[in-house]
Amino acid sequence: MKWYLTEPLQCVFRGRILSAQVVSAMPDRRGLRLFPLSLLLLPILSFGQLQLSNIFSANMVLQRNAPIHIWGKAVPGRMVTVSFARQCRQATVQQDSAWSVSFQKQKENARPQSLFIACGDEKIELQNILVGDVWLCSGQSNMEWPVQREMHWKEESRNAHQSLVRLNNPPPAGRNVYGVAYTDSLNRRLTTDSFYAWHGWDTCDSNTVKDMSAVGYYFAKRIVEKEGIPIGLINLSIGGAPLETFISRDALQNDKRFAAKVRGDWLRNEQLPGWIRERGKQNVGNHPEGYKDDLGLNHAYKPGFAYESGVKPLLNFPIKGVLWYQGESNSLEKERVDEYKDLLHLLIDDYRRKWKQPDMPFYWVQLSSIDTATYSSQYWPQFRDGQRRLLNEVKRGGMAVCSDIGFQNNVHPTNKKDVGERLARWALQQVYGEDIVPSGPLPLNAVYHKGKIIVTFRYARQLRTADGNGLRGFSLDGKTGAAATIVNDRVVIRSEQTPAFLYYGWKPFTDANLVNDEGLPASTFKLKINDR
Repeated sequence: MKWYLTEPLQCVFRGRILSAQVVSAMPDRRGLRLFPLSLLLLPILSFGQLQLSNIFSANMVLQRNAPIHIWGKAVPGRMVTVSFARQCRQATVQQDSAWSVSFQKQKENARPQSLFIACGDEKIELQNILVGDVWLCSGQSNMEWPVQREMHWKEESRNAHQSLVRLNNPPPAGRNVYGVAYTDSLNRRLTTDSFYAWHGWDTCDSNTVKDMSAVGYYFAKRIVEKEGIPIGLINLSIGGAPLETFISRDALQNDKRFAAKVRGDWLRNEQLPGWIRERGKQNVGNHPEGYKDDLGLNHAYKPGFAYESGVKPLLNFPIKGVLWYQGESNSLEKERVDEYKDLLHLLIDDYRRKWKQPDMPFYWVQLSSIDTATYSSQYWPQFRDGQRRLLNEVKRGGMAVCSDIGFQNNVHPTNKKDVGERLARWALQQVYGEDIVPSGPLPLNAVYHKGKIIVTFRYARQLRTADGNGLRGFSLDGKTGAAATIVNDRVVIRSEQTPAFLYYGWKPFTDANLVNDEGLPASTFKLKINDR
């Protein structure tokens, strides 16, 4: 093992100024450095007792403008000393082996720093730490979709060295294992402590980014290009996962609308999507001795399980906001579609409350397009409209429309670059104060007057069609196309009488083509028509 001298450490302990020249070892796979300290510091502790929470490692990003919390475990009664950014904190280890310290808020800092944690003759050093904004990426397979399978990867691989982008991508148990019984090794990981395999943070380059969320990567790259601040991404997405697994059990059971989702065996609970229960039975249903509680066997799709395994351990780790791409597993039954808007609103409110950030940005991706020939997408227009209507209810929320880049016969469109960059537009406008249009046209109202329906939009400067052809996608009954034209950044549709509603993009695989001057597509919508 190679040893070398690094920076001095100085702290106040029991009224004395303590100094030591730190002697450190080469890092392990998480970037941790373990080494002895001068006897001037703390009482000797046996090697290997000092631990950090899994979220901490070298190369990480800490959230700017928020108190910095560092926590872990050690021998009860011992003193832990932590040094970062010329500050020093100490804490006595509690009887349950837990310790924690907090540092003052820091401004963004792209200069790598080190974090030192000491207890007795044991010390951990985490190097190459930046201070910036941390974004949580979550959802199901379209958020999970890795950069190396994204359609722009061949070209992007030459530009993927992004030193200000840091990646934390713990794979969940069962990733890419579908429709079969889990092996014993996978079943052993179905505990809240082991479900996510935390491997630490990586600096983004063409190798480390390969398995990272492509949506998250393109979002982060765009923010760094515009703002020049470090961006950290934590990816907790799970292929096929329903919304319910990412919501805390207490939030579900305390809401009378959704309390039935956490009653009885989840594999037989008809308040949950049928598809995910079928998949759960395939994976763990024949393993009755598996880990379980009163809701039944543990699994990635079990209500509250992903929250308990991945979100809850992060609640003392400040983040800037959440990027969300999920819904396919909740879109297959009308009952699940009808409730989704309110269920996602519950998740947003719960996350903001748990992180103690009432205005924490939350940006979601509207479902794209797919035909019903190979997928049960008959409810996708209603689903997309529910996601749109949520925009009117969530402050500091935003939605990326991607119905224009869906695949006709594949639920996984491979163009994630546009998706990530459209999410970034919302953040650039709301969080970073850029003068930028965050979205394609969003409907404001539809008014009937003298034989015409006049539709006005937000973000409607220089309305046009994406392909230069006639305007498509409008309907007065949700089935039959209606001729529409663009007049002075409004859409005009002739009708002899006042219809009840106006529809746009009301097909699972839509060819609707209305965009604004930024080339951003209009959202699917169903809008009540009013008389002037």
